[in-house]
Amino acid sequence: MSTKLANPAPLGLMGFGMTTILLNIHNAGFFPMDSMILAMGIFYGGLSQVIVGTMCFKRGDTFGTTAFTSYGLFWLSLVGLIVMPYMGLPASPAAFMGWYLLLWGIFTGFMFIGSLCYPVAKQVVFGSLTILFFLLAARDFTGSELIGTIAGFEGIFCGASAIYFAMAQVINNEYGRTVLPVGEKKAPQMATQEIAA
Repeated sequence: MSTKLANPAPLGLMGFGMTTILLNIHNAGFFPMDSMILAMGIFYGGLSQVIVGTMCFKRGDTFGTTAFTSYGLFWLSLVGLIVMPYMGLPASPAAFMGWYLLLWGIFTGFMFIGSLCYPVAKQVVFGSLTILFFLLAARDFTGSELIGTIAGFEGIFCGASAIYFAMAQVINNEYGRTVLPVGEKKAPQMATQEIAA
């Protein structure tokens, strides 16, 4: 007897969305960096997305595996970059952090292209995340506090879009109909089953 596997995407999107909002509340200048953001980065933003990535792998979802595993490890690496200097390791210069964020922006740009055959809500998540990474890279390259503040507000929007997409999938699945619209696209069969549920 085959067992139906749950759609893991909402869990990963919630981990990504909530952690992204909290970090970017800091980037927007409302609160300093603290242990709460770092703990979310390790557990809900980091480990949960890696777990979701392995679940997507079992379902044969290449896009989900690549996205969730990569962004989960991004959060873990970001926490490491913040914490390791307090352990005596050299901190990365701002310009080098700019390259780190730029590479993540390029990766996310390609993932955004891949998202174009999926619901519009998913495109918004990846499109706004691409912009966020490029803004954060520009902040570190230029040292501009204004760009950092703009990135913070843009990141809050990005995180909120991920939460909306996650909750839309959960609520629509539970009710068996579209309650929260996501802008469904004509997608490959796997995408329709796993992402546009």
